[in-house]
Amino acid sequence: MLRRTFLATGLAATKPREITRELFLASPGKGTAVMGYAYCTTKRGGAMASLEQRWSRSDTIDIAYLRRSSNYGKSWSKPQTIITGERRTEGMWRKHLRGGYVDPPTGRYIEFWIEGVLPSDDPLEGLRQWNIFYSVNGGPAHQVIHKGVEYSATHPLPGVFSGKNSVMLGDSASRPATAPDGSILLPVAITPLDENGNLYNPTGAYTYHDAAVLIGRWKGKALEWEAGKRIIADPERATRGMDEPTVARLANGNWLCLLRGSNDKRPALPSYRWASTSSDGGFNWTKPEPWTYTTGELFFSPSACSQLIPHSSGRLFWAGNISPENPRGNRPRFPLVIGEVDLQSGKLRKDSLRIVDDKKPAEDPILSLSNFFAREDRQTREIIIHMSRWFPYTNGWEGDAYLYRVPV
Repeated sequence: MLRRTFLATGLAATKPREITRELFLASPGKGTAVMGYAYCTTKRGGAMASLEQRWSRSDTIDIAYLRRSSNYGKSWSKPQTIITGERRTEGMWRKHLRGGYVDPPTGRYIEFWIEGVLPSDDPLEGLRQWNIFYSVNGGPAHQVIHKGVEYSATHPLPGVFSGKNSVMLGDSASRPATAPDGSILLPVAITPLDENGNLYNPTGAYTYHDAAVLIGRWKGKALEWEAGKRIIADPERATRGMDEPTVARLANGNWLCLLRGSNDKRPALPSYRWASTSSDGGFNWTKPEPWTYTTGELFFSPSACSQLIPHSSGRLFWAGNISPENPRGNRPRFPLVIGEVDLQSGKLRKDSLRIVDDKKPAEDPILSLSNFFAREDRQTREIIIHMSRWFPYTNGWEGDAYLYRVPV
């Protein structure tokens, strides 16, 4: 097994501890990148599921494979094929898996994904076609639809009309979270409409989104959903809106939501990670502002996903990209860092930062250390980060999937 060691390089006074990397899934060949993630499937014990996704172009999963483990991922079953694309009369049906989540109070295992039919198989057509689906304990598929008789499969949420705009789970790092009252908070991204019913994109950037949190409550063995108010960007400060939200609960009971911004089309704008908070369980959110260190110092972050990671110790961690200089849109997506969030202020502790991985001097700067998923190892209490070192070349993506072990 390939294994490489990285030194934890934070400024904390404690002795740095090693972060290790091992190969999780190898790419099948040139022109195809593989992304691989693993999820616990039961409330306790070593039952897990692993998802392998193969990519050859942006925002398209060519095919996926499911493996299972009963021993905390030490060994895996033979792969089971999951079809993620199918030609239909109205276009190409596409499915993007977003992994599984064990709801702590009930022990139910919920799998989430997005799907839609793209008329000409252009990934950007998903801005009008994506909808969110889920299943419970391997049962039937349910579409996420707001409660109330006015909502349906084609009008699933306030302001969302399939064929005009969409709702989606941004990436594998946009994880659900369960509140003390048992409700499930699901962070999502919505393509907004303008007053004429067209996609709203005031900056002409690649895409434009609002963020929102959906609140699900159990009704039998399914979830009844409500949508919180949207988290809306100032397009003069974040040119692609607010995207790929991640949520976690703070010490005072408020919820913190961190968001992906961008300076696409306006690279002179500073590119930040954005933050919003809710004091009513996710229904209402403050105006998003740049996320800072506990010192109040700003830092740069590219347009890429990030994840808040609650730990069984009661601590809260964050993983994402921090740039020494102002990024240009999506790049650079390195290094990937991890740090601790102060549970009182909801800010990032600069002295806790550690580099998980970075570009090597000889590597192409197109390298992306992104599109990851983090979880806690039930046996070692390490944070496990599943991430591919992928290169999105125009003639085909390349990259293997790795597993990083972060002692905390």
